[in-house]
Amino acid sequence: MADEPDKSEKTEEPTEKKLEDAHKRGDVAKSQELTTWFMMLGMTFVLALMAPITASGLVEQLKIIMVNADQIEVGGAAFDAFWQNLVGTVLIVAVLPLLIMSAFGMAANLVQHRPVWSLDPIKPKFSKISPLAGAKRLFSSEALVNFGKGLAKLTIVSVIMFLVMWPERDRLDTIITADPSMIMPVFQEMAIKIMLGTIAVVTVIAGLDVMYQRNKWWEKQKMTIKEIRDEYKQMEGDPKVKAKIRQLRSERGRKRMMAAVPDASVIITNPTHYAVALKYEQGMGAPVCLAKGTDAVALRIREIAGENEIPIVENPPLARALHASVEVEEEIPTEHFKAVAQVIGYVMQLRKSRSWSAG
Repeated sequence: MADEPDKSEKTEEPTEKKLEDAHKRGDVAKSQELTTWFMMLGMTFVLALMAPITASGLVEQLKIIMVNADQIEVGGAAFDAFWQNLVGTVLIVAVLPLLIMSAFGMAANLVQHRPVWSLDPIKPKFSKISPLAGAKRLFSSEALVNFGKGLAKLTIVSVIMFLVMWPERDRLDTIITADPSMIMPVFQEMAIKIMLGTIAVVTVIAGLDVMYQRNKWWEKQKMTIKEIRDEYKQMEGDPKVKAKIRQLRSERGRKRMMAAVPDASVIITNPTHYAVALKYEQGMGAPVCLAKGTDAVALRIREIAGENEIPIVENPPLARALHASVEVEEEIPTEHFKAVAQVIGYVMQLRKSRSWSAG
């Protein structure tokens, strides 16, 4: 596409929003080799644990019809019961392994990424039917890698089958004359050996492919500087994002404000609905508001003041006036100098009297 940025321009790490949008579209890092590894593990599980049970059940059903073929009346009750049991056994043989394989397939996806619910990958796209796009995919580096992996797996499975079956060649020559009940364990043993050998090798291929696919996906998600700027502008214009930013700023400001309360000289209260923490030291031009709040915030300011033995003075008109006219970390307005000076003078006298009594 002409409007897509060049890969060399994608120098920036993807943002959380970019990664989340990709996940919503179903664009996730996924290794088909790891899925194959899980499916082979499921097949081995089925062969090792379920094949003998299901096969023996099926054999027993077939023995009934073969031994009693001359006694079973076609269309009779015994014939119907036989077919019902046979159908039930066949369903168990077919459905139960299918469920187990489906569970292993789901596990393969969940190991690689969290659940994805998206219709985007199956939506009709012109690029999927375009001959030019198809030719590009056919001769792309991805197609070459997939061809190499397929050829490697075919070669590996062929070699493993040869290594497992060649030592058993004499045994296989005579197996046709063996009892039918002995044939299944032999083939089961060889099948499990082939599967385990293949899994051991595919483990290496799957591990390398996982790293390759994750790195390729991450490189695909990288962004240009322009994309990051555009995303930031878009997020800044989103009311939800703005509200979240305001909330975070408010929470940080409140934490910072509460941390400053222990440095206050006095707390002026309503007494319950308003609280304003002021600080004044010799040499300051005017008292500074360290914290202010109403209701729950005011209660918390008073609690911190109590914990730090900061004087609390009840003056409802002054508390309301200061709360309305002064911002945190600002000096109080000049019209409140006289009232605040009286409060601070009272607090200083109180401290002196406490120090004298202590002395």
